Amino acid sequence: MGPFTNNFKAAQPAGKIKIPLRIPQLAELTRKPVTLGDHLRRRRIELGLCQKDVAVKLVVITSTVWNWENRGSVDLRFIPRVIEFLGYDPIPQPEGLLGRLAWYKQVNGLSLERLGVEMGRDPEQLADWLSGRHKPCRRNREVIEVFLDGC
Repeated sequence: MGPFTNNFKAAQPAGKIKIPLRIPQLAELTRKPVTLGDHLRRRRIELGLCQKDVAVKLVVITSTVWNWENRGSVDLRFIPRVIEFLGYDPIPQPEGLLGRLAWYKQVNGLSLERLGVEMGRDPEQLADWLSGRHKPCRRNREVIEVFLDGC
């Protein structure tokens, strides 16, 4: 009998077909994150959250989270919130004194003005040091060292 009659009998009973289900792991979870936005996307996926949920936690709008994840760069002022959300700091701390100072400024989301207030230094002086235009003298290097050791 043909398949279009009431007397059709299939060669294999219905519901007995075995289809192997293999869901590939997301690329975001297999490749090493490079940017802060990559770290953010990976953590969001691990937690099973939508960008909207992350936006609420970070007190930003959803499109901001999308921009961070797809463009990689996070505004300086939001970096501390992102690090707190991640539960770790993905920004490696450099070895050199001025590199450590720049790292401190970045992970704490500080402007040069705010860093200047914390250190009791002129922001222009800090800008010169961090840009490499000038090197701090021995006394200023000691001040920076004491500041960073106290943090």
